[in-house]
Amino acid sequence: MSFSNNCKSDKIPGPIKCNGGLNGICERACIQCDKVLDMSMRQETLTDLSVTLTDVVPTSGLVAPFTFVSANATSSQAVISDLIVTPIQDDNCSSRVQCTISIPIQVNFVDANGTRGTGSGTISVEKDVVLHTSAPSVMPYTIVASASVYSARGTFASETEFSLTVCVATILKVIVQVQLLVPSYGYCYIPPDQDFNEQVCDGFFDLPLYPQECGVDNRCKCNLNRN
Repeated sequence: MSFSNNCKSDKIPGPIKCNGGLNGICERACIQCDKVLDMSMRQETLTDLSVTLTDVVPTSGLVAPFTFVSANATSSQAVISDLIVTPIQDDNCSSRVQCTISIPIQVNFVDANGTRGTGSGTISVEKDVVLHTSAPSVMPYTIVASASVYSARGTFASETEFSLTVCVATILKVIVQVQLLVPSYGYCYIPPDQDFNEQVCDGFFDLPLYPQECGVDNRCKCNLNRN
């Protein structure tokens, strides 16, 4: 079982399908979480990006030149560096945010003999945006980044270098750790695991135990009269 196939709809997460959303609320719960004060996203295409590979697998035996296959981000979490936050005059709640977002990627390729290989690399994106950073408070805010990268176009440049055209989506968020008071339906019901089963015998077990005459209705339609 899981949330997706469990029938205890009053104790599992999911959409509220009626106007009775307040029914079942039984407490005010204090939860500790990251509250998002602001966020922004940019989607862009970057061309002629030079990526130098590290941690190439296999470690030996590859024969150049390589043929690019694809590249994608290895994690949704990106690394922020060179962060500068400058409060905007006449606006206590907004700041200019400048930073570099580094995104780890994996490049897939094949060598001259058709052997598949992979290597790790990093793509860096410069950001200069305005974000809501809230009024001054005791609890500090944090700026974090997440990103996604995909590329289906690239060329081999040298032994460990590729030139890529990539599709990049980056998200900057301003978060602060808070304790929120929220209405609650109580503790969530956790259903037991449902073991995977290919059910290869279902068709076999659905067969009748003994063969039946083809085209014959096996329901008895006659009465045997015995004198």
